[in-house]
Amino acid sequence: MALAEITARLRAAEKAAGRAEGSVTLIAVSKIQPSPRVEAVLDQGQRVFGENYVQEAAFKWPTWRAKYAGVKLHMIGPLQSNKTKVAVDLFDAIHSVDRPSLAERLANLANARGASPDIFIQINTGEEPQKAGILPQQADDFIAACRAMFLPVVGLMCIPPDEQDPVPHFKMLAQIAARNGVEGLSMGMSSDFELAVAHGATHIRVGSAIFGARNVVART
Repeated sequence: MALAEITARLRAAEKAAGRAEGSVTLIAVSKIQPSPRVEAVLDQGQRVFGENYVQEAAFKWPTWRAKYAGVKLHMIGPLQSNKTKVAVDLFDAIHSVDRPSLAERLANLANARGASPDIFIQINTGEEPQKAGILPQQADDFIAACRAMFLPVVGLMCIPPDEQDPVPHFKMLAQIAARNGVEGLSMGMSSDFELAVAHGATHIRVGSAIFGARNVVART
């Protein structure tokens, strides 16, 4: 699939959900993608991209940002504490704030810089032990703690368990957001983004459906 097809499906999903056109941000997930593929999508006008690895993003995006105006970068993968400083200088939003120590590190850097990327808190809606994220029952307290540190919490993020119906997880994330007055919902990927839009997603993360399958392994 190409960017135009995914965009058309997104617009149709917005319409079907009774939502305004353009109300959902498409994040093109460009991790581990060959440069020609990313440049082709940039040339088509896409300007919001997601990356999982700080070092990979730091290597490739400064050149593209100098060439293409208006690029916004979102960190959507796990963020190691030792890469936080580079991340806050590079990314416009971080979707994977998942533990108190990381929140504290981000708050200290924001205080020193006088600015912070937008913050999305990752919720482990499936309570999977192998997966990052705040447990649902701890979400309210963690959101409050991040706000007390003056972090700009603009949204929540989830990655539903593989081979499960994602809808209950989308609903759970929306419920947590609503009771905490959080507007952003980063949920939905290549296989389920239309369902996510129907349940309130404000940001969807689509990679392989835009760029094609990844065939290279990268390190952080």
